Amino acid sequence: MTIKSFRGRIDNAGIDTIVLHTNTGSTGYAIKKFEALSYYPQGTSPESVIKIYSVPQAAATDTIDFNDQTLLAALFYEGNSNNYYTTQTVTIFDNAKFNQDIYVTCTSTDGKMNYYIELEAFPISDLQATQLTLANIKTIKS
Repeated sequence: MTIKSFRGRIDNAGIDTIVLHTNTGSTGYAIKKFEALSYYPQGTSPESVIKIYSVPQAAATDTIDFNDQTLLAALFYEGNSNNYYTTQTVTIFDNAKFNQDIYVTCTSTDGKMNYYIELEAFPISDLQATQLTLANIKTIKS
């Protein structure tokens, strides 16, 4: 088991692409950790929604719909400038496996958020790679 980590800063209404695809698709991934931290941690009361999807998104939204089968993880972040505390609620669908790019979206009252993602990377067979790739294509077209 190999862990790959990604970190970045994303603006309000931003969408980042994390490039994972390969020519053969022989590496599978699963999300193991998902965290966020405000870009402006003191003196503000941010509320942010950061989500990870398996397909490209037209726009970042602040709604979280667990019926959406392309949603891989969701995070709600809230800060309080009066007491200097933050809370975050994270849901990771750890049974979701993928071998293609993933997409991070953000809506934030603070304007910018930092995120950190850890993915477990594992080898997959040619048949599994084909199945994951076809499932991804099917989801994009539907």
